[in-house]
Amino acid sequence: MPEGDTVFKLAGYLRPHLRGRQLVAGKVRGLPDAALAGASIGDVYARGKHLFIELDQTRLLRSHLGMQGSWHGYAPSEPWQKPLRQASIVLDTGRRIFVCFNALQVEMLRNGGVRQRTFDITLGPDLLTRPIDIETILRRARELADPGMPVADVLLSQRIASGIGNVYKSEVLFLETCHPATPLVRVADAELVGLYRQAGRLLRRNRQGGPRVTRWANDDAGRLWVYGRTRQPCLQCGCIIRSSKLGVRQRSTYWCPRCQPGLESIALTEKNQQD
Repeated sequence: MPEGDTVFKLAGYLRPHLRGRQLVAGKVRGLPDAALAGASIGDVYARGKHLFIELDQTRLLRSHLGMQGSWHGYAPSEPWQKPLRQASIVLDTGRRIFVCFNALQVEMLRNGGVRQRTFDITLGPDLLTRPIDIETILRRARELADPGMPVADVLLSQRIASGIGNVYKSEVLFLETCHPATPLVRVADAELVGLYRQAGRLLRRNRQGGPRVTRWANDDAGRLWVYGRTRQPCLQCGCIIRSSKLGVRQRSTYWCPRCQPGLESIALTEKNQQD
């Protein structure tokens, strides 16, 4: 699934091709009456995992790629790589045709309207924004998430902060030595702040292009610490990486049992300290 850095790069790719252009034709899935021909395109920007395209300064075309979505750019006579029936959005500038295939969500919002304002309230602060609004993120985590929610699910909640997906979830938890199943109530404010600051750093370092990297050691051992490395040695301590489908949505999660001790190890450490 595309994460915040991917959508940020996508907006950077589309912006010079679309901003200031007038559409020759266009269509939006589920909105057959949306008048796109002749519309002037304003800004193109990302917010977390959502891409926004401004039309005539009055409308916002929002898309969320989900697991299967992707954007393609074609010359007018170039054959498409996927069939028209899979097109969620088609934007024809006359010079190029940009097609969003198989998006999870597409929606037309009135700029400044109730739906846009509701969306702005619902979505948490973007972790690619500098400075990160850490106070708001911390407050939303405590107010919106159940205290028993696993911290892995908390990080994935776009209502708390936007931009973290499944890869960054596992990588951030590893780097901050936090077990993914730890309930939110056991995560101190300082630890929670550390998780989100780390996520922001990783997202920003990956916004320029190329494959996603969370590990920059020049040793050919890989560009990620734990994600996708089930039953392989931890690159930090050598212990075998574990994985499981955790959380409400049963998302694949990866961790090192030594670097990220589970609740049993935490309880034992606390008992030893008390003794």
